[in-house]
Amino acid sequence: MAVKIRLRRMGAKKTPFYRIVVADSRYPRDGRFIEEIGYYNPLTEPKTFKVDEEKAKKWISNGAQPTDTVKALFKNNNIL
Repeated sequence: MAVKIRLRRMGAKKTPFYRIVVADSRYPRDGRFIEEIGYYNPLTEPKTFKVDEEKAKKWISNGAQPTDTVKALFKNNNIL
């Protein structure tokens, strides 16, 4: 089972916000997930990003791979 930390799109058409979730890589983008660890809203000024750092670090230490976008968000907010 390949576990990924990725964005799950929420919100209405043309007004997206994203939840940061831990999910099996075989499930669809907005499908089933294991745990929700935060959220990201790119439409606010400044962009809103909130994540439970302890849970994120725990999942990464257990082998979960963040996607490229999530990895960039983590680096910008000093989580990785």
